Amino acid sequence: MDEDWFIITLEVIFLILIAYDVKQYMQTKKKEYITNIVLTIGFAIWTLYPMYNSYFKWSDEQKSQMLKSCDSDANQTICKCIVDSTFKEFGYDEYQTLDAKKLEEFKKEAKEDCSDDGWF
Repeated sequence: MDEDWFIITLEVIFLILIAYDVKQYMQTKKKEYITNIVLTIGFAIWTLYPMYNSYFKWSDEQKSQMLKSCDSDANQTICKCIVDSTFKEFGYDEYQTLDAKKLEEFKKEAKEDCSDDGWF
């Protein structure tokens, strides 16, 4: 479920829920809508933060270095998909300390996911 469309859909759903509760609060002034807003924002942070956290631990230079390795690959699309999956799954320091077996296993799973057409 680390696909970008899944994350975007979650963000839109959270925004709709928050907007609805704000509208209801403005109309009724009931405190239960403030509770809903706070809980929705808290749940959104709890849900979305791990998905973004590891991605932002890579500097732009480190990302471009990883993407340069795809220039010589025959199938650049799958290579870039695997690298993007790596950005989402691991922070830079964590990536550097991975053992070879775990890294190969991750790359194999990522390649299968990237080669798959998805649900549609």
